[in-house]
Amino acid sequence: MVPCETGSASMAYFYCDFRDEDKQNRHNILTSILFQLSASSDICSDILSHHYLAHNKGELKPNDGALTQCLKEMLLIPSEGPVYLIADALDECPDNSGMPTSREEVLGLLEDLVNLQLPHLHICVTSRPEIDIRTTLEPLTSLNVSLHNQSGQKQDILNYVNSVVYSDKKMQRWREEDKRLVIETLSKRANGM
Repeated sequence: MVPCETGSASMAYFYCDFRDEDKQNRHNILTSILFQLSASSDICSDILSHHYLAHNKGELKPNDGALTQCLKEMLLIPSEGPVYLIADALDECPDNSGMPTSREEVLGLLEDLVNLQLPHLHICVTSRPEIDIRTTLEPLTSLNVSLHNQSGQKQDILNYVNSVVYSDKKMQRWREEDKRLVIETLSKRANGM
């Protein structure tokens, strides 16, 4: 467990990386969370070991239902402290193929976890404000913070684009008006990202 002022807490973090298909689906998110939680708790480790043995010591690949059940067992341990689950860049899970899509499956998992109504479970999701994500998560949230159109966010994007344009060796040879055009275009089209 990771120590905190009020006792012990566990945290699992998952980044939905658009460049890596293995980091865009429910199965791998579940697997990562299970390993992280079992690394921070002997009881969680015992639960994961039990599921591992039930699947013939890893010879049988557990389906998402079995992994979800394992996670629920870990989250239902009464003696464990707060659990923080962080899903970063949820919008990077694809929403364009499959029935359900990878994103719908991940959203379904989050909805299932919230519906457990566990007072020690805290879930943080970061994402662009995609309509399907907002539609699913807004009814489930107790707190929603949007940085999408904040002036500070836009200024950070502008600063980043400026630094790249003026520090890149190839771009240093560009005409000044071309650099300004790139900075202006990318900053406007970044759409908060």
